[in-house]
Amino acid sequence: MFKRTMGLLAMIALLFTTACTNSGGDSSSGSSEGSDTLTMWHIETGESEKALEDAVKRFEESHDGVNVKLVRQENDPYKTKLSVAMGGGSPPDVFHSWGGGWLENFVKADQVKDISEDIDTENYLPSALTPAEFDGKNYGAPLAMDIVPVWYNKDMFEEYGLEEPETYEELLSIVETLRSNDIIPFSLANQSKWPGSFYYMYLAERIGGPELFNEAFNREGRGFDDEAYVKAGEKIRELVEMNAFPDGFNGMNFDTGQSRQLMYSEDAAMIIQGNWMLGTTRADMPEFEEKLGFFMFPSIEGGQGSKQDIVGGVSPVFSVSKKTDNPDLAAELVNELTSKETAQQLANDDGAISAVKGVEYEDEYVQEINTVLEEAEYMQTFYDQTLPPEVAEAHLDTTQALFGQSMTPEEAAKEVEAKAKEVLE
Repeated sequence: MFKRTMGLLAMIALLFTTACTNSGGDSSSGSSEGSDTLTMWHIETGESEKALEDAVKRFEESHDGVNVKLVRQENDPYKTKLSVAMGGGSPPDVFHSWGGGWLENFVKADQVKDISEDIDTENYLPSALTPAEFDGKNYGAPLAMDIVPVWYNKDMFEEYGLEEPETYEELLSIVETLRSNDIIPFSLANQSKWPGSFYYMYLAERIGGPELFNEAFNREGRGFDDEAYVKAGEKIRELVEMNAFPDGFNGMNFDTGQSRQLMYSEDAAMIIQGNWMLGTTRADMPEFEEKLGFFMFPSIEGGQGSKQDIVGGVSPVFSVSKKTDNPDLAAELVNELTSKETAQQLANDDGAISAVKGVEYEDEYVQEINTVLEEAEYMQTFYDQTLPPEVAEAHLDTTQALFGQSMTPEEAAKEVEAKAKEVLE
């Protein structure tokens, strides 16, 4: 999840706009397709992509003569591609977002349409709207929400006499048992850095409590160099030294499914990923679903965080480019993409937790995930989506370095805090 400043993006765009435009459909803008065509960029796959395709069909049927070009981008390069398109003046009409600091960066550059008057906020859960609200205005409509549990192979746990852990010490014991039986405890593909961030966020919250991040982010109290962050880094190094991850994990590609394949082949027993893991498994290897269980990251003795505190976020959020030739049509498309019908389909077919009110969960598995969200005492939003891009990049870079043991926990914490002082104060 790479970040770039808007000034640099403008320069990059001069070099890459032509290449992006001619590289196939995945980088074309809506404005180049004609006044009756909208282009929408997203990163969904499987049943989630099918739900968007069905929403587009409904939209086209109700808007005679209007065509929508639905373009799926790969997850990891997506942010850079969209930033280049924005900086080069050729963005899609509608685009996938996560809200937070990344979207706010475009809002501050006056590149995103205010859709406050175009959507009915009463249709959405209030907590799902917040990440796309800035200065009292709304710049995105949410479709789904995510939580990040620890997924595990139930058959393997039974084989080795393991139970879902209540404490972090019990989790470490599970790691030792699996490793002693030549099983990779945690599957991790961390080339793109954000998968490893889940561990750091959970460990820091479990040690420092739910207010740790808010204090550091708002510059009120503890900072990103707090002892809790240093201890979180130490625990990551401990896991690495225990061989809790596959060989070469920092160079493995999440988008190509390298971490999931280790789960499917039963070379690995656990993976920390969002609830999208359920829908992805159903698309990749549906027969593996019966082996798939999950538990929430356990509490740490002496820590201030609770097992009821979860890491999560809102995705997808759909926003409208301010450069679109059809702002009203684009906003109407956003309404269809985040309609109750789309949300219901996404929940039933992809296991998504809805950001739209009134959705009924037919799938028992999804009901269980939704219960976790409802019972959560606190939700820590993804650092790399909440923080401004420059600080988010520092967080991701240093976290990957911690996993690679090329930086000490103290050095990592100090580097993020230094960037936070520079950007946030």
